[in-house]
Amino acid sequence: MAAFLLGAVLLIVQPQIVPSRPAINSKAETSSQPVQRELLKKTSPKNDFKENIHSNGSCQQLPQTIIIGVRKGGTRALLEMLSLHPDIAAAESEVHFFDWEDHYRNGLQWYMNQMPFSYPHQITVEKTPAYFTSPKVPERVYNMNQSMRLLLILRDPSERVLSDYTQVFYNHMQKHKPYPSIEQFLVKDGELNVDYKAINRSLYYIHMQNWLKYFPLDHIHIVDGDKLIKDPFPEIEKVERFLKLSPQINASNFYFNKTKGFYCLRDSGRERCLHESKGRAHPQVDTWLLQKLHEYFHEPNKKFFELVGRTFDWH
Repeated sequence: MAAFLLGAVLLIVQPQIVPSRPAINSKAETSSQPVQRELLKKTSPKNDFKENIHSNGSCQQLPQTIIIGVRKGGTRALLEMLSLHPDIAAAESEVHFFDWEDHYRNGLQWYMNQMPFSYPHQITVEKTPAYFTSPKVPERVYNMNQSMRLLLILRDPSERVLSDYTQVFYNHMQKHKPYPSIEQFLVKDGELNVDYKAINRSLYYIHMQNWLKYFPLDHIHIVDGDKLIKDPFPEIEKVERFLKLSPQINASNFYFNKTKGFYCLRDSGRERCLHESKGRAHPQVDTWLLQKLHEYFHEPNKKFFELVGRTFDWH
């Protein structure tokens, strides 16, 4: 009887064992919880957060990696190349969850429902280029997952401006709608029109500062979009290492298509190229106007290089 009583006493005073968890900033945890709860409330009438599980063991899950931009930087090419890896499950379309209010109000359950079915060992990736330049997005992504691994692909800002215009121009052409020349956007009162949205999207250091308020630099991998076009394999190798993936993508997965003028993909004997809308020729721009663009971006580029501790071969 005495032994029984002693055992009972020891059981009562024994400290409870709790599961270990990563140490996180208590302030950050507190700030993220209200938003997270509000999102979860919208997932279903019963406030349940349900996983969609397939009979083969795969399921839809929130992304662990997001390609946040930049628009016309090569995000589609990056996603297609990364999808060569067997441990990557990529969402097919741009979801615009964090930047479109109508989508964001739908909650995380809706967001997860847009993701592909994947296996537990796979990384789910979503890409929406507008995220990088949307002021509200960094905090919203942080509130969902403070450990998110982010991919940012950038090109020479001047080239990105021209690509931005080219995309909108062809979209209008396909709908048989007239569209002004690029000079009408770039020039105002004889000077460079710095209010042109395409120029603002190329001020990388401004948008990067916003992301660095919420994510440390080692959670954001910057892909050199200009190098990805010229020699994709080394850039994809770096992405594999950043995502801690086993090295599965090889140089043989890429081949240069002389007709299209850019690299295409080869996977298990199957060859595929990016959509014909990629790699379109830019409009002819007067030399003086190009020089104006290069001069305008000189200081912002220097600030960006200092911010990320890295330089790029831009004008």
